[in-house]
Amino acid sequence: MDHAPASRTAALRTERLAILALLVGAVVTAFAPILVRVSELGPTPTAFYRFLLAVPLYWALALTVRGRDRGVHDEKHAGPRVYLRMAMAGAFLAGDMSVWHYSILMTTVANASLLLNVTPVFVVLGGWFLFRTRVTGTFMLGLAAAMAGVVVLSGASLALSRTHFVGDVLGVVTAMFYAAYQLTIERLRRRFSTITIMLYAVPACAMVTLPVALLSGDTLAVMTPAGWAVLVALAAGPQVLGQGLIAWALAHLPASFVSVSLLVQPIVAGTVAWFLFNERIGAQQAIGAIVVVTGIVIARRGTVRR
Repeated sequence: MDHAPASRTAALRTERLAILALLVGAVVTAFAPILVRVSELGPTPTAFYRFLLAVPLYWALALTVRGRDRGVHDEKHAGPRVYLRMAMAGAFLAGDMSVWHYSILMTTVANASLLLNVTPVFVVLGGWFLFRTRVTGTFMLGLAAAMAGVVVLSGASLALSRTHFVGDVLGVVTAMFYAAYQLTIERLRRRFSTITIMLYAVPACAMVTLPVALLSGDTLAVMTPAGWAVLVALAAGPQVLGQGLIAWALAHLPASFVSVSLLVQPIVAGTVAWFLFNERIGAQQAIGAIVVVTGIVIARRGTVRR
């Protein structure tokens, strides 16, 4: 009996489920800037609590679901280098958030946002240099379209100057950190479950962001129940659910496509800000959003199947 058709059908079903998980994760994660904005703490202390409060949530989740996917991960034969790699993934994510906050302070918001969204470029370059990952011409066309859409969506182009030079460099470093995080998670997910990776990566995030939060000069004292509610929502939503779904998808989709797809986040964040803060979306932003989505669709058609 030929099991090839059934195998292809199952693979296609898993792939579609991964795309759905990726999009849901992107939407949930897009709420992070909104929650950071309403937090009573500064951006860096808020990021620290996002990771710290996520640790017990991941452990509670692990007690419920861990062990059901023994075929996915094999901790018994994992050496110290593997756990170090998981911790490095957390350090990359923490570096991404910490450096970006300083980038915002040292350059324009438009520059910081645009430079952060060049992450897909570094994912493609890093994948090719480190792992010889192939990309097609169609994918590159989709990537270029999505990046152009982000520029239109932001309402401004890069305004490089000597005054903002350090902040602009930090914006590029931010994108490099996030690209390194995505590439590391993609490789780890080929052997380990999402829960296993996050159990070691997220504590590393908290340890890296703590000294940065202390050096920021902002208080770490949460004064109100509403303040704690925002931090718990940030940990449970964008971190545990959002990043968890994205990490799960990275086991079934190339990091290059995942990175391009995450460009829907500014669209979602802008739409939510429109409803919550009356930050109206103009024709230029709508056109940019359409171009971004079109680029993602083109990139999907040009994605090399595993």
